[in-house]
Amino acid sequence: MQDQHSATELPSVRRQKILLILERDGKVMASELSQHFAVSEDTIRRDLSELHSAGLVQRVHGGALPRPKDTGKDFLTRVGETDEVKVHLAQLAARHVRDGQIVMFDSGSTTLQIARSLPSTISITAITTSPLTAITLAEYPGIKVILAGGQLNLATMSVSGHETVRLLQGIKADVLFTGVCAIHPEVGISSLHFDEVPVKQALFDSASQVIAVTTADKLGAVEPYIVVPCSRLHTLITERHVASGDIDDYRKLGIEVVQAHA
Repeated sequence: MQDQHSATELPSVRRQKILLILERDGKVMASELSQHFAVSEDTIRRDLSELHSAGLVQRVHGGALPRPKDTGKDFLTRVGETDEVKVHLAQLAARHVRDGQIVMFDSGSTTLQIARSLPSTISITAITTSPLTAITLAEYPGIKVILAGGQLNLATMSVSGHETVRLLQGIKADVLFTGVCAIHPEVGISSLHFDEVPVKQALFDSASQVIAVTTADKLGAVEPYIVVPCSRLHTLITERHVASGDIDDYRKLGIEVVQAHA
């Protein structure tokens, strides 16, 4: 990038130009934008934070990516649709479940798909913070379902609050399948929703093995609220073709990385 801009131009103008560069290049880095606009990297980071807060970009380590487009569909509509990638990842995850285990299911469309992918004859005790996942698990004759109580978040269709955390703290599970809003090898797992953080932390603390299942677009991403460092993960299941982030960075942290073949 060449320095073609004045450091005195209005922040609003600079941010509009950042969006134009992002649309053209598909990714922006704070260091390059700093040189391009002749301002400090701290200034650029503030710009990116403002754009992120406005829902215009997705923050990643060192820069930003385009924000995933909103389809305008509500949560119930989205989880009712078939996503072939998530179905395949969920099938890989379901293979980690064994009869007799105590298994925790975090909220999210991917973990709901894992519940749908279990063998019909499986015999486990399942704990979840998602009413939709609880209903799905209840269809299995061999699964005992425990649904954590609390206040329902309509955006995520999951429960949260003191009662939720207290119940989870009283359980020692064999496996946790966690939903991932964003995961970065240095920053860790982060969430867009503040009230999710203590619930997710309690889930992590209560499981002997933690398996994260995520599509490639969540790798290298950062959301405002940090849940746990990546070192708390045992297994990461994701797509074969990773568009963002270096998958080896997760392996270097001691995480078993399982990538789908298709």
